[in-house]
Amino acid sequence: MRPLPVLANISLIGNKHVNRGTPCEDASISMTKNGVSVVCVADGAGGSRYTHARFGAQCAVKCVADLLTSHFDAFYFENRESVCRSILVTAVHSAMADLLVEHELDSLERLSCTLLFVAVKGDLVLAGHIGDGLICRVSPQGLAPLTLPANGENASSTYFITFPNAQEYLRFIKTTTDNTHAFVLMSDGVEDMVYDASNQLVRPVVARLAELAAQGKVKAEEALTATIQEFVVDASQNSDDCSVGILYLPGTDVPDFSLLSDSKDRFERDFADTMRSVQTELIPKVKHAQEIISKINCQNAPNSDKLKSEKVSGAKSADEDDEPSKTESADTNDTRAEEGGKSSEDERETKPQTEDNTVSEREERTVDKKMVPLWAFLLVSFLLVVSLIILAMLGLHTGAV
Repeated sequence: MRPLPVLANISLIGNKHVNRGTPCEDASISMTKNGVSVVCVADGAGGSRYTHARFGAQCAVKCVADLLTSHFDAFYFENRESVCRSILVTAVHSAMADLLVEHELDSLERLSCTLLFVAVKGDLVLAGHIGDGLICRVSPQGLAPLTLPANGENASSTYFITFPNAQEYLRFIKTTTDNTHAFVLMSDGVEDMVYDASNQLVRPVVARLAELAAQGKVKAEEALTATIQEFVVDASQNSDDCSVGILYLPGTDVPDFSLLSDSKDRFERDFADTMRSVQTELIPKVKHAQEIISKINCQNAPNSDKLKSEKVSGAKSADEDDEPSKTESADTNDTRAEEGGKSSEDERETKPQTEDNTVSEREERTVDKKMVPLWAFLLVSFLLVVSLIILAMLGLHTGAV
């Protein structure tokens, strides 16, 4: 049986916040329960509008860690990804509602934060990410991003778990631990130092950070704190808060650090190729499809006054079965007729018929089988009742005479 993953997490205040006299707005947590190991990282939003973002970050990581350690299987084996994303966002929003009361806040926006998580149970992996930051997978062959930073219209904006439609931006991943040595999660304070967005290069130092967890949780967090403090936080007077989470799989193959590259060719991007251009290209095709569907819906509409009669070249037209036990719909028979087939009643008929007679009889049956409008049924019923009353009165009158 494979040993449980080694977990480590730290959150350090950046010099930018130290200089302003504001607290650290990042939060991180690691937890193992019910055979599930989870690491979560959150980055509270900066700015005057997000007055209590640090509390939102703390709430988000605690809520998701509790949720996934209690219901990992429910999320992993649910086929509807949209349901998983919606429930996870709903759980976070519900947990944050108590903070609105506790701190007398006017909206969830005050608690805005990004969120990254990885949960492992046996060989199964759940990962999620909304906003900036980075999740990396370390393998024996090297390392690569599992999820990428997501920024808004500009590099300084991003998406938060507190958005009313956050489930639309939450990336939810199901995978396995195959060919995996460790997962490393980081907020944007660390991501900016180790990730090059121009070529999606994750620098080899991330794999070395993951290897610190081989020492165990306590020593790993001590070494991780010293490393991030020296090479990230203290590297700039304007450094941001920094959070790192590691989920390390003991007994797996360590990458060969001598083969890890610190450079990579930039990839070419066509900035004119956007989803808006795709939508514009699809508009004529969508309109054409709508016309086809609308036409089909009109033809198949119930209580239609239009008679449906079709001729089939080289075959008899499809008859509708008058027996109550029939299970095939009229639409099915029409389809079979178009394909040159015969209905079951055609096969039972022994008397030869001409094509014109067949079509004529089908039209008569179609008329007979058409649903009578309600107003016509009520009118006929009324006239029948009136006729019976008149006949009864005449009978009484004749008897009296």
